[in-house]
Amino acid sequence: MTCKDMGNPPDSRHPAAARTPPCRAAARYDSGWNAIYPKDRATHRIAVLAVPPVTNFDLSIPELLFPAVQIDGEPGYQVVVCTADTGVVPSYSGVPVVIDTGLEALTSADTVIVAGTGARTDGDPRILRALRDAARNRQRIASICTGAFVLAQAGLLDGRPATTYWLYSDEMRHRFPAVRLQPDVLFVDDGDILTSAGVAAGLDLCLHLIRRDYGAAVANTVGRLGVIAPTRPGGQAQFLETPLPPESGTSLADTRAWALARLDEPLTLRELAAHAHMSTRTLTRRFRAETGASPLQWLLHQRVDRARELLEVTDLPMDDVARRSGLGTAESLRQHMIRRNGVPPSTYRATFTHRNTSQ
Repeated sequence: MTCKDMGNPPDSRHPAAARTPPCRAAARYDSGWNAIYPKDRATHRIAVLAVPPVTNFDLSIPELLFPAVQIDGEPGYQVVVCTADTGVVPSYSGVPVVIDTGLEALTSADTVIVAGTGARTDGDPRILRALRDAARNRQRIASICTGAFVLAQAGLLDGRPATTYWLYSDEMRHRFPAVRLQPDVLFVDDGDILTSAGVAAGLDLCLHLIRRDYGAAVANTVGRLGVIAPTRPGGQAQFLETPLPPESGTSLADTRAWALARLDEPLTLRELAAHAHMSTRTLTRRFRAETGASPLQWLLHQRVDRARELLEVTDLPMDDVARRSGLGTAESLRQHMIRRNGVPPSTYRATFTHRNTSQ
């Protein structure tokens, strides 16, 4: 089977993604439709674009996370780093990087990721032209941190929601008023164009891409290998106030770990506060300061993630999945899965149950 033989499932949640033609193995991203073609699909190709002076940390994130994905003993991704002028590439930190692949790598990529850069103005015409070509070819394009400025200069963010590092949000808003800037979130998924905030938000974006392509269990395994915190939703605030010093001398990490071990129990705000030895008001304030979400919002997010894993790696009936994840009933599970993932539990399970998620 060739890529052109593959069907492209519709995507009602991401109209932009629905425009992606069926000639790419990774055409359907948000619910892992790559999984439908485990034997026939080619390894998903990712080109990481370094725009000098490149941010070294941003450049390293895709190289570290995507190669960790193994599907049935085979690599889920092939990652190549490229730039306009090969050789020694200046970096934002002053430590140069040697890159030997040029912009031709973008033409064969399924996903193009633009790393953060210190060049927020006067974009290289060759790079902007290559990105526009990728957009016309309906390849998936993402940016980390200030890489969003490169996408904006190419005109790819006009009329779209996007984010960037909060420190440069005013500059982005002033220079690119056509961009529907969301300065307070970790990342924005607009189907075939994704943007993230700075620094650690690039980790969240890459894990999100893995989750879209291969499901929650695979993404969580990669997260554990990378010693990365549990999933942070894209809408979480990127700039959090400094938590007040806890009276006990510790953060709420112990209470969160305690709750994660009891997701199947009907935990209440009062029970969480009792475990943390503080009032519900203080708990809510400190919880939001540390995680960007209220205790019950965080708890629901973790329960839906647990349900997704159970759907992927077990054959439990829907009622049991709902009970073990703390979502109560099969109908409640169905509502939360549709709201969060755009598909009912049965469709989600059918997409992923055949996958071997062992690394």
